[in-house]
Amino acid sequence: MNEWLLDARADGSLDGPVDPADVIARGGDPAWDDRLRLVFTCAHPALPMEAHVALTLRTVGGLETREIARAFLVPESTMGQRIARAKRKIRNAGIPYRVPPADALAERLGGVLAVVYLIANEGYLASSGDRLQRLDLAAESIRLSRLLTDVMPEADEARALLALLLLQHSRAATRVDGAGDLVPLAEQDRAHWDAHEIAEGLALLARGSRATRASDGPYRLQAEIQAVHARAATAAETDWAEIAARYDDLARHADSPFVRLNRAIAIGEANGAGAGLTALAEVEAEGRLAGYHLLPAAQAEFLRRAGRLDEAAARCRDAIALAPTEPERRFLERRLAEISIR
Repeated sequence: MNEWLLDARADGSLDGPVDPADVIARGGDPAWDDRLRLVFTCAHPALPMEAHVALTLRTVGGLETREIARAFLVPESTMGQRIARAKRKIRNAGIPYRVPPADALAERLGGVLAVVYLIANEGYLASSGDRLQRLDLAAESIRLSRLLTDVMPEADEARALLALLLLQHSRAATRVDGAGDLVPLAEQDRAHWDAHEIAEGLALLARGSRATRASDGPYRLQAEIQAVHARAATAAETDWAEIAARYDDLARHADSPFVRLNRAIAIGEANGAGAGLTALAEVEAEGRLAGYHLLPAAQAEFLRRAGRLDEAAARCRDAIALAPTEPERRFLERRLAEISIR
């Protein structure tokens, strides 16, 4: 189940229905489109990073306030106030709706990448509802990422983000079955992963600068983690020690509760259930993921592997109570049933 956890991390404003296959296959258009222009406008340096990222997710990505709040681990009311303040700032300061000058692109790139990344996260693992994935958002994030690599071809982190999104999306067809139920990473049919997207993602990574590990940015490190999965012919061949090491690097660059959670899971996969439980206990003690379902779900899996079945069942019930989507809830209920009959 922990492989599924690492496979894990609204509509409204997209212009009509999107065919993901068409959008992704079409590739980047070097022209600035309205949505990319607005993303850069919202990334104005007069706005704090979290404020402009939240505002852009709401106005460009179409995410609901509650979905954005979940990504930032804050109450919905707090996020609503943050977005309202950002809108007022843009209005009062007269920030223009236009492509920024070339010398201003680099200073705004970090915020733009964050927006595209969080749109992709919502597409990859929906924060609520009866679908695991939102392929319209996944496709839009890839489209925007392609545009970014066209307008800023020398930006290594822009290329790395596109690689990350392609490597993640390559598994989209295998992440749910015909009934819409979640298929964990270890059980996915790798023959049906998208070989073209994997090849493109790996080629983008190969183009990046590799001077020193310390110079790598957060999107390159995440893409390298996905590349480890992509290169493994079977789940058993996954190099979890390499993944854990990349999460160590990522924690030094862009530490967050989600990074620490995935690092703990990778440690458990590489070094055994006991090591995983110890690392997860450290994440739990920090308290920032108290309402996040994947923390008790990970603990339940490692407790099951350690033979502590009563504790595993209890944590699985906790995860079910917190699960935000129906496919995840059904998956956890099946896991609970397997634990209970042992």
